[in-house]
Amino acid sequence: LQSLSSLSVTVALDDFGTGYSSLTYLRKLPLSRLKIDRSFVQDLLTDADCAAIVRSLVELAHELRIEVTAEGVETPEQLDCLRRVGCDEAQGYLIGKPVRIDDIPRIAAKPFGQKQVLE
Repeated sequence: LQSLSSLSVTVALDDFGTGYSSLTYLRKLPLSRLKIDRSFVQDLLTDADCAAIVRSLVELAHELRIEVTAEGVETPEQLDCLRRVGCDEAQGYLIGKPVRIDDIPRIAAKPFGQKQVLE
């Protein structure tokens, strides 16, 4: 990963917070982006622990100069909450549904495409 990073390839850590993800990865890997697993976003508004985890992950990643994407955003309320805690990007059904590879050029030609930047 270090060699790829030196070639300007960016590295994202997907589904962070579940499975085998570890805080050690944040320190040892040349990460550009941390993607918070959808399981935390799903319960963001109803579970204070999930909200605290998301808020803390965003803050920690930013301290380490890593951008943050929240996965699984399905409601405007989730998106608003993520904006308030400083999340950089969101992905999920609220932003856009999965598409066939043949449709990507048409979607990419639209302003903002399927990607929602949280500014």
